[in-house]
Amino acid sequence: MLITMLHSKIHRATVTHSELHYNGSMGIDTDYLDKAGMIHGQQIDVLNINNGERFTTYLIAEPRGSKRFGIYGAAAHLADPGDKVIIIAYAQMEPAEAKIYKPTVLILDDENNLLSEIHTDIEE
Repeated sequence: MLITMLHSKIHRATVTHSELHYNGSMGIDTDYLDKAGMIHGQQIDVLNINNGERFTTYLIAEPRGSKRFGIYGAAAHLADPGDKVIIIAYAQMEPAEAKIYKPTVLILDDENNLLSEIHTDIEE
């Protein structure tokens, strides 16, 4: 049996732009994708801190070092530039692995600079 667990999270990213007429997805600076262990095409949940919206989409890579966090397609109705979001990626694991896995959590400031990178137990 596999259990779906938190793999990694980017906390308090600021949406830099949105584009309604685009195939739906969320773009994230490739530097942050690498640090979080996320990959292009991976399914994510996005939680909008400003308005409470929550949606599922997939990742695309924004230019490395750009600090871009873009919302594309229909999801552009759910997040505006300047909104704070939490991006959550999950992974399927065997229960034994899930018990010892330490998710990566990136915490960003208002300009999408990395404040801290944590590898932690989920309950912390």
